[in-house]
Amino acid sequence: MGGAAVTVPVIGTIRTPFGSKFAVPRQGGGNCPAHGRVILEPPYSAPSAVKGLEGFSHLHLIFHFHLAGPGPFHATVRPPRLGGNTRLGVFATRSPYRPSRLGLSVVRLLGVEVQAGRAQLVVEGVDLVDGTPIIDIKPYLPRFDAIPGASAGFAGGPPPSLGVEVAPGAQARFGALPRAERESILAILAQDPRPAYRGAGDGHRYGATLFGHNIVFFLDGGRILITAVED
Repeated sequence: MGGAAVTVPVIGTIRTPFGSKFAVPRQGGGNCPAHGRVILEPPYSAPSAVKGLEGFSHLHLIFHFHLAGPGPFHATVRPPRLGGNTRLGVFATRSPYRPSRLGLSVVRLLGVEVQAGRAQLVVEGVDLVDGTPIIDIKPYLPRFDAIPGASAGFAGGPPPSLGVEVAPGAQARFGALPRAERESILAILAQDPRPAYRGAGDGHRYGATLFGHNIVFFLDGGRILITAVED
């Protein structure tokens, strides 16, 4: 029956470096090296529930866009990939503003851990805000899920990558961060998280909450320049 409410359980949450929606990669997978941890909640955290999962290299995470908030249904949205100026049908996009508020992400499984009798999953290539509710987990099956020659519509082709540099005044603070954090921050900012409508001439300074720090940056002559790392 159309429009009928469906209740689904939340099986856990994911912890990630992304403290806000801004600067979260538009797609995960191989585009971002950032790690995350899926923390399952009882009774879904029973180690037996993930038995055999370690044999898979990648997972599908089905999650809830909890920060999108409730609202009326809109048949069209403005995809950032098209500069935010073109409207397409919501079902032709991966916009969080969809009827179910459900999302799908593919991540690399790095390990299955058990802490205090509860299963946790260590993953890589995350594109989710810290604390995102996880609805389900399914193994990625390359034989069936990867379709050679499939068309990608308006999303075809990899997004451009920018050079990222650290201003002299921020180098000491940035250099003090753990190496894995530095590498992830550089990879995230290289994807240019600024709003698409800003364009190449944008001199506005932005702050991205990553790994518990506010990373201040702006577009400078076609490159991203980090000017400050604030706690």
